[in-house]
Amino acid sequence: MKHLIMVGACYLDTILSVPHLPEEDAKLRATSLKVRRGGNCGNSLEVLQQYTSGSNLALHLVTVLPSRRSPATEQILSSFAAEGLADVDLGHCIYRDDQTEPASSYIFHNQETGSRTIVNYNGLAEMTVEEFVEVADAFQQVDADVWWHFEGRIPETTIRCIEHLRSHLPQSRVSVEVEKPKREGLRELAAQADVVFYSKTWAESEGYASAEACLTHEIAPRAFLLVNTWGARGACAMAPPSREVIQVEPAVSDAAVQIVDAIGAGDTFVAGTLYDLLCRSGDWDVKKTVRFAVDLATTKIQQYGFGGLGLKIAPPAI
Repeated sequence: MKHLIMVGACYLDTILSVPHLPEEDAKLRATSLKVRRGGNCGNSLEVLQQYTSGSNLALHLVTVLPSRRSPATEQILSSFAAEGLADVDLGHCIYRDDQTEPASSYIFHNQETGSRTIVNYNGLAEMTVEEFVEVADAFQQVDADVWWHFEGRIPETTIRCIEHLRSHLPQSRVSVEVEKPKREGLRELAAQADVVFYSKTWAESEGYASAEACLTHEIAPRAFLLVNTWGARGACAMAPPSREVIQVEPAVSDAAVQIVDAIGAGDTFVAGTLYDLLCRSGDWDVKKTVRFAVDLATTKIQQYGFGGLGLKIAPPAI
């Protein structure tokens, strides 16, 4: 049995579809409103579970939630079962008993361009190192491969969590997301990881004009795989010590892609990559790994939500 533990925030997303983004101090009527569970790790798990059900990979989520009795927590937890995620272990979630409101995202989906503008609010105290250590200790006696994936929140805390893993669970593998522009400490976080996922927005904020430029200039000495997504241009990957950058573009042209819901496309890409690294037994090379992840993310943006992706994009037989 293998274990994948994903550590990150879990949100309630309120999604307003609008004809176009409003000007400042203007009124605009939305065409639809949807509320659903969000957050990088929860989204990735929703996709992963479609490919790992019945496999030897156990999925776990570590996230901070309000009080167990709050309606928001009940809504978030029940969403996993409702969306076919009953196999995801939620037993390591961390609760803030003095809080009733969840982390929240308010997302404006611009129907004119397909873009989404996101405003986040999170009043919950972040996970502490001590709380993480309690979770990690539960896996110390596990006689299995254990993989830890971190969203890349609060880098100074996450680095200390990874240091604990290196000391107490040295066989663990670690992947991290370097996503938010101008968030201090993300380079130091990447330096601790075995696999690094760079986002286009982060790379552009650092002055890179392409995914290839980012991968060839960033230094992550422990990593055996670096990946940088680049929107409509797909993604690039590099597997050190080789300096060769492999680029994979979507199999369909921009004109053929109708963007319905781009929220979670990056999370879907992460899920596709982790599926290979944990479930494919090394039978795929890097290009096949990135091809599957790009195709999965391209399919996701052409539908609302994540349901049914496993039926639309079936991985080649092992």
